[in-house]
Amino acid sequence: MKIIFAGTPEFAATALQALIDAGHDIVAVYTQPDRPAGRGQKLTPSAVKALALQHNLPVHQPLSLKNNTEDGAAAQQQLQQYQADVMVVAAYGLILPKVVLEMPRFGCLNIHASLLPKWRGAAPIHRAVLAGDAASGITIMQMDVGLDTGAMLLKTSCPIDANDTSSSLHDKLARQGGEAITQVLQNIAVLEDYQRHQQVQDDSQATYAHKLVKAEAKINWQLSAVEIDRQIRAYQPWPVSFCELNGQTLRVWSATPCTEQDSQSNLVSIRAGTVIAVDKHGVQVICGDNTVLQITSLQWSGGKALNSVQMLQAQKITTGQVFQ
Repeated sequence: MKIIFAGTPEFAATALQALIDAGHDIVAVYTQPDRPAGRGQKLTPSAVKALALQHNLPVHQPLSLKNNTEDGAAAQQQLQQYQADVMVVAAYGLILPKVVLEMPRFGCLNIHASLLPKWRGAAPIHRAVLAGDAASGITIMQMDVGLDTGAMLLKTSCPIDANDTSSSLHDKLARQGGEAITQVLQNIAVLEDYQRHQQVQDDSQATYAHKLVKAEAKINWQLSAVEIDRQIRAYQPWPVSFCELNGQTLRVWSATPCTEQDSQSNLVSIRAGTVIAVDKHGVQVICGDNTVLQITSLQWSGGKALNSVQMLQAQKITTGQVFQ
């Protein structure tokens, strides 16, 4: 089976590796142009490009695949010449126009990190953690011109554990995505069977996973400890939850909601965001609904992330201070 692969970040690279390991004929790889990265802002290839070059696969990095630009028109012509059986797309980052979707013999298949139609869009992993969903998963979808609206060929589920961050869930789903796409693409007969039995999405059940913005990671201490804990886990590895103390910005890397037995009583009159205890277990902060969050790792601007014992030793946080 002749496959064109289109993807950019590590999530996509995991799927590409799975297809390579399965022995598929990857005739071309499409990925985003190299971007500046790191302190030196050096042009850096995507994870997909780096992997493709390791395996001597042809790599293309068009700025667009739309024919209303010279670059896009040339990219379409080049893509057509490959005469691929199928194009696999995973977190590519470019819009595929209808003409491109119809170029491969069996169309374009997308590896989407949610149980569609829930969490269509750019940040399905983060939104699932943020919402407190019990499970996420992978959907292999036949792409159409809509945003993650195509018919579903295969869905696999993945439980979200109480301590999962977006980073840990990403890694689980990346592996699951590679397994799912290789299952669908075992051979042409298997692919045709999946396409015959595809399921149309119920648009009335759809939710949208909006792209993350840095500002939303600022902690609102009026929320409950459970909600703030979900935010802290959801905003890893980016943009990372943060708050302010005495004019300094602190990044909060990990925390855990205290149970009723662990938290102190008579907290009704205490302002949300107030530190009520600092010990070797962490920093306890009063949150909305008189709940308590225990911060177990945080980072001052310009410093390294500290664990609970290091926070106590630093003596920078004391009982009675208020996080903003």
